[in-house]
Amino acid sequence: MVKRTVVKRKAAAIGINHIALEVGDIAAALDFYGQFLHFEIARQSETAAFIYFGDQFINFSKERKQEPDDARHFGIAVDDKELVRETLKDMGVEVLDSRFLDFLDPWGNRVEITTYTNIQFTKDQHVLEGMGLGHLEKTASALNELREKRMAP
Repeated sequence: MVKRTVVKRKAAAIGINHIALEVGDIAAALDFYGQFLHFEIARQSETAAFIYFGDQFINFSKERKQEPDDARHFGIAVDDKELVRETLKDMGVEVLDSRFLDFLDPWGNRVEITTYTNIQFTKDQHVLEGMGLGHLEKTASALNELREKRMAP
């Protein structure tokens, strides 16, 4: 007997709304990330905090249980990657040996910093303006990548 495969409609993935990171201490996480990133603290308690970058957020959750991350990571797009690099150096944070700006936070979460203008990820202009970043423009390379997918402005 041949089993019939029924093709079902699937939900379309639109983007990442947030990530949740386990940290050892909420106040220390806010201090660490606040040294090199501008963000809005939406809510904070002893066990959790929610920091917003415009329309996206990171949820810090107390209690890191696993070993430091190796390949598993998340990326944060910024307006000035080199400023983050300099600030991390001043903070004494070791940048990992890779072609990217990667580092481990104090709890072993691997973070990659990338430049917003150089990548496909795009925020609506009204969101950028609300963040005070309306002046940012994508590079020709990023626009070409978007054009190849029929997603360029």
